[in-house]
Amino acid sequence: MAIRTGKNYIESLRDGRSVYVNGSLVRDVTKYAPFEGVIGELAALYDRAHDAELTPSMTYTSPTSGELVSSSFLQVTNWTEMEHRIKGERIRAETVGGWMGRQPDYMNAFVTDMAAASDHFGRNEPAFGRNTWNYYELCREKDLCLTHALVDPQIDRSRGVSAQEAVRIVGENDRGLIVSGARMLATLAAVSDEIILAPYANRKAGEEDYAICFAVPNNAPGLKLICRETYDRGGSKFDHPLSRRYDEGDALAIFDNVLVPWERVFAARDIETYNLIRPSLPGYLWMQAVIRSTSKLRFMTGLATLVGQAVGRNELPRYQEMVGELVGNVELAEGLLIAAAHQLLENVTSRRGAAGITGGPSRRIGGSHGTLTRGLIGVTAIRLFFPAIHEKAVQTIRLMGSSGLVMTPSERDFDNPELEEILGRHFKGSDRTARERIKVMKLAWDAISGDFGGRQLLYEFFFAGDPFNNRLLYFGTERNRECTALVQRLLDS
Repeated sequence: MAIRTGKNYIESLRDGRSVYVNGSLVRDVTKYAPFEGVIGELAALYDRAHDAELTPSMTYTSPTSGELVSSSFLQVTNWTEMEHRIKGERIRAETVGGWMGRQPDYMNAFVTDMAAASDHFGRNEPAFGRNTWNYYELCREKDLCLTHALVDPQIDRSRGVSAQEAVRIVGENDRGLIVSGARMLATLAAVSDEIILAPYANRKAGEEDYAICFAVPNNAPGLKLICRETYDRGGSKFDHPLSRRYDEGDALAIFDNVLVPWERVFAARDIETYNLIRPSLPGYLWMQAVIRSTSKLRFMTGLATLVGQAVGRNELPRYQEMVGELVGNVELAEGLLIAAAHQLLENVTSRRGAAGITGGPSRRIGGSHGTLTRGLIGVTAIRLFFPAIHEKAVQTIRLMGSSGLVMTPSERDFDNPELEEILGRHFKGSDRTARERIKVMKLAWDAISGDFGGRQLLYEFFFAGDPFNNRLLYFGTERNRECTALVQRLLDS
């Protein structure tokens, strides 16, 4: 099918899936008002790939069908291809200002990672390696919109995985595995095509039935998606410019004796293979995340500047310094992106040489399975740099706008002739009309406060996992030993 249109995407969602929101079953997600904004934005993203000026950057020719497919599936072999991939992902990320963590590029990068590491998935069961590669090609050729669910429910973290009612294998037959249990946080689940269950927390001996990685359509029999309360509650895009467009939603995925066809199983009951999936991936996902986060930082920096202009604070050195720091962080982010891309290319090419990957799943056992020697620039940027910088940007906008972020008349107020002159006099900005100033403040409020802004801050903070554990990981790295050895050499001399 190659790249699909927004219309194709919307039609695919009318598949009888079981989606529950606010206690009710939503029988057609395309007609559910709180989902219309995000569905519209995703449809527009798919349509952009058909824009004659953008198609060359957002697509490439499929090696199997010869059709144009999304560049977010491109398996790179050289820097020219890497630049092509980056350009397409930048276009898509900047289209939504970096606000959608699960725009299709994200999971496209994930299945591209899986395909690049298909030798690892097939290390003990070659069929699982073939399944991984075949699923990547299916997603590429059908231009699917995916989500994933990684985290076991939070019932009692002091106890083992079984106490969390997590997804587990409860049976099997000649058609596939049968699974039951729950996973979260399936962002975008209500309005995506398929869901992948992938590793997050490691499994230990005795938890083999919980060591499973697979994909199923979102309308699979026995699968229920229970969504959190929606942040898009109607109103105008003037009053809620971000939450009306980009509320992706999050869901608890409930599996009740769901059949997973064998061709959709990528790992099962193999603790070592399951635990080493994440470190075996070369890093397409992390580079996509860096691109998105850079776009979001650029957006937040520009927003801070506009808020400052709207209230006349950009002429004050104190506020110029705060925005200047954000601009400096944008420069650092751009550098991290280029470095992460070079490191990804090195990871991919070194793995291809070690495992013999030439465009399909390698059946060679050994090589770099799960122990790929690689740098950590991309994942470190996501773990440490961007969460802190997003928080800094939020604080800057808060200081820039101060009480002006709270005192914001609605669009209906401006449409009332009785209030027009009063609002125009008391809410005008230093260089713009009252309506223009309030439009900026509404955008800033949506970005940093309320349901949507609060969720965004939490999302960025935990995007790559528990910040404490993330920092702890670096203590035992070779890089720390290198730093220590540098000091020890001086002491020894």
